[in-house]
Amino acid sequence: MTESNQPAQQPEQPHSVPPGAGQTDSGAREQGPRQPDPGQPDPLQGGSGQAGAYGAPAGLGDVPASFSQAQPQVPAPDAGQTQLGGSGPGRQLPPPGSGQPHPLGPGDGFGAEPAPQPTGQYYLPPGYQPPPLPPRPKGRGKVVAGAAALVLIVGGFSGGLGGYLGYNFANESSAVSSLDIPRPASQTGNVAPGSVEDVANKLLPSVVQIQVVTRTGAGEGSGFVISGNGQIVTNNHVIESAANGGDIKVVFQDGRTASAKILGRDPSSDIAVIQAAGVSNLPIVQLGNSGDMKIGQGVVAIGSPFELSGTVTSGIVSSLNRPVSAGGDARNSQATVLNAIQTDAAINPGNSGGPLVNMQGQVVGINSAIYSPNSSAGQAGSVGIGFAIPMDQARRTIDEIVKTGKPRQTVLGVTVESAGEGARITGTTSGGAAEKAGLKTGDVITKFGDRRIDESDTLVAAVRSKAPGDKVTITLSDDRTVEATLDGVEVG
Repeated sequence: MTESNQPAQQPEQPHSVPPGAGQTDSGAREQGPRQPDPGQPDPLQGGSGQAGAYGAPAGLGDVPASFSQAQPQVPAPDAGQTQLGGSGPGRQLPPPGSGQPHPLGPGDGFGAEPAPQPTGQYYLPPGYQPPPLPPRPKGRGKVVAGAAALVLIVGGFSGGLGGYLGYNFANESSAVSSLDIPRPASQTGNVAPGSVEDVANKLLPSVVQIQVVTRTGAGEGSGFVISGNGQIVTNNHVIESAANGGDIKVVFQDGRTASAKILGRDPSSDIAVIQAAGVSNLPIVQLGNSGDMKIGQGVVAIGSPFELSGTVTSGIVSSLNRPVSAGGDARNSQATVLNAIQTDAAINPGNSGGPLVNMQGQVVGINSAIYSPNSSAGQAGSVGIGFAIPMDQARRTIDEIVKTGKPRQTVLGVTVESAGEGARITGTTSGGAAEKAGLKTGDVITKFGDRRIDESDTLVAAVRSKAPGDKVTITLSDDRTVEATLDGVEVG
């Protein structure tokens, strides 16, 4: 295309196509062997919007019209004519509104409907060399690149999702479930001797729950069978409320029940024996030696804490010969001081009267008291400090109750109070063991046999660990020693 009314210059190379060849919206046509007749479609050029034989070799026709996209070209403002041929003279365009037909047909570059596209074969001059392809629009490249990136992202996501689902499926299909594993064979082996399980198996059939109902209320505790005809040992404070009227019921491990009565009791040692009615051939416990106990030795406590019958707990011996006040309202009285075994096996309300057992299954103590710093705020519970009456001390009392119903309490015949590093005598019983040994008011006892006395409760607990008639050496604060023979006083 030119913007001059003069004829267009011939190209320097006769067999080449001008740079503008193939652009259709301008009306310019490729230079061919001849000019078309006026008004006839150029066999080498499509109409408006129609691609010519762009880039086709000479002699090859039937090039698709959609090979390239036509690009519109607008004439310069000062050019009233446009060249219609590659080398012929330009033709004058009719002025707008003149009524004359436009030589390019209706709508070519002027906003009207596109002109009809020609049909037939297209030819190019011999030796035609196609011009270089126009540069690809930048926006289109970005779109293509973005589409490729999107395809990659979608493909990567699809592949990742497929891999994840496949991995999960493989895991789920190969995962091992506990429900798929066969149940283990039933244990038929013998229980290991000396284990908690072994101790529980031996003792549980002989441990009972004791329920007491009186006019003023109800209570409960534990006990253990010492004879096949129903003699049961428990704490005095468990059955004390029924001493003057009330019902006592025993619940055995197998669920059987029986009524019971009191055979005898000793409030000072917190020991009692009751007799269950209408029973026979009961399994009994084996009594052990508490004097053989060592600190750190394993023990098991069995009873009915909080009415949970047949409860088993385990622990160790935490200490020995611990002075402890126990039993009912006389908790702070020297009348109920025990020379106790301390254990960390859980002991709770309801455990009272139950057995403390060594790992050979022998009863070495009677669970009697617990330490609870918050007992005033409500019902006490275990804090890992429990106390049991040593069996060596309890056995003598139990035997006396079973044989005579009248236990005896071991006494020195003095009243005492704590005095720094010992127990000061505040009074003596006329004709008692202390007076006979030459002890008098004001003397401070610092040692009882081999046991050091640091306060009054320690002396009371030491005396009650002995039996009436036992002889003992007493050391005073002035290093004097005396020998005394202990007395026994009937109680109950």
